Amino acid sequence: MTPPSAIGSRVPALDGVAKVTGAAKFTNDLSLPGMLVGKILRSPHPHARILSVDTTQASRVAGVRAVVSGKDTLGIKYGTIDPFMDELGLAVDKVRYIGDEVAAVAAVDEDTALEALKLIRVEYELLPAVFSPEESMQPGAPRLHDHVENNISGRILIPAGDVEKGFRESDHVFEDTFRSGWITHCNLEPHVALAASDLSGRLTVWCNTQVPFRFRADLAKTLGLSLGMVRVIKPFMGGGFGARWEILGVDFCAALLARKTGKPVKIVYDREEVFSASRRKVPMTVYLKTGVRKDGTLVAKHCRVLADGGAYNGLGPQIIASGATQLTNLYRFEHFRYEAYHVYTNNPVTSPMRGFGNTAVRFADDSQLDRIARELNLDPVEIRLKNAVQQGDVTLLGAKMKSCGLSECLEVVARETDFHSKRGNLGRGRGIGIAAGVYVSGSKIWVPHDSSSAFVKLNEDGSVSLLTGTADIGQGSTTVLAQLVAHELGISPQEVTVIAADTDVTPFDLGTYASRVTFIAGNAVLAAARDAKRQLLEVAAEKMKADPESLELRDHGVFLKGTTEQAMLLEEAVVAALFSSQGIPIMGRGSYNPPTDYDPQVRKGSRTLAYAFGAQVAEVEVNLETGQVKVLSLGAAQDCGFAINPMAVEGQVEGGVTMGLGQALYEDCLMEEGKTLNPSFAEYKIPSARDVPEIRTYLVEPIDPEGPYGAKGIGEMPQLPTCPAIANAIYDAIGVQIKSLPITPEKILAALKEKELQGVSP
Repeated sequence: MTPPSAIGSRVPALDGVAKVTGAAKFTNDLSLPGMLVGKILRSPHPHARILSVDTTQASRVAGVRAVVSGKDTLGIKYGTIDPFMDELGLAVDKVRYIGDEVAAVAAVDEDTALEALKLIRVEYELLPAVFSPEESMQPGAPRLHDHVENNISGRILIPAGDVEKGFRESDHVFEDTFRSGWITHCNLEPHVALAASDLSGRLTVWCNTQVPFRFRADLAKTLGLSLGMVRVIKPFMGGGFGARWEILGVDFCAALLARKTGKPVKIVYDREEVFSASRRKVPMTVYLKTGVRKDGTLVAKHCRVLADGGAYNGLGPQIIASGATQLTNLYRFEHFRYEAYHVYTNNPVTSPMRGFGNTAVRFADDSQLDRIARELNLDPVEIRLKNAVQQGDVTLLGAKMKSCGLSECLEVVARETDFHSKRGNLGRGRGIGIAAGVYVSGSKIWVPHDSSSAFVKLNEDGSVSLLTGTADIGQGSTTVLAQLVAHELGISPQEVTVIAADTDVTPFDLGTYASRVTFIAGNAVLAAARDAKRQLLEVAAEKMKADPESLELRDHGVFLKGTTEQAMLLEEAVVAALFSSQGIPIMGRGSYNPPTDYDPQVRKGSRTLAYAFGAQVAEVEVNLETGQVKVLSLGAAQDCGFAINPMAVEGQVEGGVTMGLGQALYEDCLMEEGKTLNPSFAEYKIPSARDVPEIRTYLVEPIDPEGPYGAKGIGEMPQLPTCPAIANAIYDAIGVQIKSLPITPEKILAALKEKELQGVSP
């Protein structure tokens, strides 16, 4: 019986058994001899000047080993890239939100650390605070950071064509304002860091980071250390979703306390800290104006985005820029103007979350497109197909579509969900809606490259070790990368051991973000595997007195092409290399940096070589008495290029759709003057198993010429169409459009009441 191919097969997660049996060690499972417990003192005020921090009494508590505050730091700011670095590990002069880090304690146990926190005396001078970007931008508003005027920390303006000319040439112009709310990542694993400093002062940090090499650079900078004095190791991680992109107080304080005490220090956020003092999705107000011809041809778009960045930048200034490509990479039109503002407020810090700011823009764009179709009496599928980007297109902002399955996704999901027969015909309170989305497979916007690297080492028994700097954050990259190696070397994925995300051991990688791992790291791993394969075949050819071109690897052995008889076991060839007169190990090396032409100065060109597309259909039932929405089914067609592991792709789609469902209907951090009122899973609503409907996934596989075996990255794309698909289905059910997320029962009842007052029956 021929074994299944290592790629294109439904390979279970290689780390699945370790996770379900509890053998997998997450950061909080780790313990070192003499380890201390760290805790952080946080600001109770949204905006205040720090007049003094007295740690005398706290330091005298028995069992306390160290107490640190801003004066114990170098006062070095960190962040994404200059000029956006604005955050300190511990506040020095001011606090800017409720939860800002003021001091930290290391003690022999948690109770002692908490007792010491209560004894730290901080004298504050309260300052006026602002809690909305509209208020914060006004002249005379309280200034959060001295180097920024009007609290506008990021401003983007991208013109293409002549948008006013486009509106004049349009038969109809539509204008709407949409809003997204405060969303948190809800990682099951809280933020945690374990730091240890050896006798030479060299620091090792175990933490749940998505970007180990970037994390190392930021931590070394803030502590005044060289890169070689810091090692970062990412153990198993309980979800990333963008929450682990930056160093946080948990990381900095654990490291600082470890260096001060000479003992290992672990800090674990409690759930309230995770909700209130880590990171959350950027709330946005999106004003969208669209010009269209009477046949549904899109002509022009003007989009204005106002983003609440909270107290510090995080990645906010980069996030607001991403909406421009979300608008121009999906549907064709001729004229465009995009402007976006990232504004400081005295709210908790906002930063990346799955979709990187695109969720709000996609909600606005596809919701408005449905309105256009309704008012022009056009079919919502046909208007999307009419304007859909196609393979070979170069978009308004210069993105090159080398593969594109958008039209096929729209057609497949509409057909498989019986969209046309159900739309408008499901009866009172029931409806169906469609939406689409697009996302990158990597993004060359942070540094001049978007590279990844890998080593593939063959062992004496024929097994393989893959060393990669990329971080598996729960999405299953360990399995997919092992499949690529296995396919090239003719072995099973189970024979590949993946060693990942250790800055001392694994080669450089930019990190896990922008859905880049399968595409970028996958190409690097493929190059390393092919390098190892070349070396191995050269050794085997010499041993067999054959031409390397006449040999191939399969079924754990070396074969002459076109024959079924094995000429040499894989391990025999490895041993032959190791014990030859040269004693050469088989070690493949590979790297990949996509040759993109993106120009960050004008924000045009291809940020990536591959774009993934998708379309979704939601069917809902709305209780007209209570306003409750029940999603009955969700169909998702996903353009993934070649599906290296179809089961993993389906899992990503189901996870993304479920996150989108939560953001559409339930999730909202309730805020009052900078304070989070529902900082727990008991009060912050996410979808439960009862809320998640049947999710049917349809894989569309237009092979991408640049991807590994034609694959694209799809980790973030499946979330983008869900909110507008559900919103459009709700309109089909009740005849009113809700333009702010989440779509709560209260908003639905208010809209129905307004409709009734206007004399229209629901």
